[in-house]
Amino acid sequence: MSFTLIDAHCHLDFDVFDEDRDAVLARAANAGVKHYIVPGTTRERWLQVADLGRRKEISVCYGLHPYFLSVHASGDIDALEAQLDAHPEAVALGECGIDARLDDLDRQWQLFDAQLRIAKRRHLPVVIHCVQANDQVAKRLRQLALPAGGLIHAFSGSPEQARGFLELGFVLGLGGGATYTRAKRLRRAIRSLPDDGYVLETDSPDMPLSGAQGTRNEPSRVHAVCETVAGLREQSYSAVAMQSTATARRLFGLVPHQA
Repeated sequence: MSFTLIDAHCHLDFDVFDEDRDAVLARAANAGVKHYIVPGTTRERWLQVADLGRRKEISVCYGLHPYFLSVHASGDIDALEAQLDAHPEAVALGECGIDARLDDLDRQWQLFDAQLRIAKRRHLPVVIHCVQANDQVAKRLRQLALPAGGLIHAFSGSPEQARGFLELGFVLGLGGGATYTRAKRLRRAIRSLPDDGYVLETDSPDMPLSGAQGTRNEPSRVHAVCETVAGLREQSYSAVAMQSTATARRLFGLVPHQA
């Protein structure tokens, strides 16, 4: 195995890492994290994401995140197509999706649907942000039948919703949410997953782990996520590390020389 842990979703391009990005990566490497998937969120950030993608330990995606709906412009879908043409090394389309806590759901759905159609044409996996919309998103994914599946990032649903996404060819991203004892439904879902049904992630700098609220999250903490998931599943740390790494490699088409 060429790397032991993969952070399958982290925003290393964000400005909060500008002062110490190399140190952040060094800490993660010391914790056994050898590869990172960095998704794009807005058109203006794709340049920073592409720059990070030049590092052998980082793979990237490009997409338009629903949280930043106010900055997305009418030409951004065409720009996304052009970005993917210019960067065929992208391992997925994303981060895109639906956040039912936010306004303008109609526009969110329009933007999401346009990106799903691009992914379907290009046979790319999709990295999906899905908050309080699991059933609606699953219904749309079922209608579109995406050939390459994808990742339901920061999954927080029920065992039944987890099973529905798995049946559609998606895997679930497990991160800081798993470390909270109050997340009883999520923890039941984690216990129910097949060994190849999940990847580990941090969503750095967001999604802090229990006990670290109010601090910047870092990819090194995927090590703690792995420990938590192993405990919940009554498996060894090494088994969860190997299983999640293998699933991330399969989903994103990673090859050994990239790590």
